[in-house]
Amino acid sequence: MWSTLQSRARALKSELVALYYAARDPRTPWYARLVMLATLAYAASPIDLIPDFIPVLGYLDDLILVPAGIALSIQLVPAEVLREARHRTATIPVSKRANWVVGALILGLWLLVLLGLGRYGWAWWQTHQTR
Repeated sequence: MWSTLQSRARALKSELVALYYAARDPRTPWYARLVMLATLAYAASPIDLIPDFIPVLGYLDDLILVPAGIALSIQLVPAEVLREARHRTATIPVSKRANWVVGALILGLWLLVLLGLGRYGWAWWQTHQTR
């Protein structure tokens, strides 16, 4: 069972990399890119819709949303583009450094969003304190 899960996780990671390459292809429609971007961002994001510490439900969103986003993305990408992206994924190894870079970019994006919300909240609080 453990080896089956590991092989499925590797296949899922391979599909995510293939979708990354497909998103960069100019033949991919904009709406497919949007779905792929949302799927890749959610898969790489340390912040989940349902936090992982909640029993059962915490991992349920990862087990449903990410594969559903990947499946939808695969359906939206032209077959030729997806075939070329999968071939590229199989021939070019992905380094561990690339994983850290993507993770750092996603984390940085979340920090910017949180800082922006905090700044907005602070400004709102300041304006409502003077009344």
